[in-house]
Amino acid sequence: MTDKTPADPAAPALTSDTRQTNWRRANLLKYSAHLAVRRALASGRLTKAPCEVCGAATVDAHHDRYDRPLEVRWLCRTHHVKLHQYGEDMFPVAGRVGSTG
Repeated sequence: MTDKTPADPAAPALTSDTRQTNWRRANLLKYSAHLAVRRALASGRLTKAPCEVCGAATVDAHHDRYDRPLEVRWLCRTHHVKLHQYGEDMFPVAGRVGSTG
């Protein structure tokens, strides 16, 4: 096995030295969750739902926890950006009041 071969077959091979690759290397858990969603969508294991705030059809997957990569909230780009700017209190998970940590 060479230095460029990932030990985990599901781990992405990050061999270039671009800004994007460096971000992926520094945020491997986030990037791996993103890849897991892409694979699940492609296989049909996961399907998109409308934005949970406004009902828009064009949505992003938002992770509340990256260690649970297929547990996502579907948000349109506008609401996804607002959630990241202003925090999780902006659009609480349906049925959950407050957070326990």
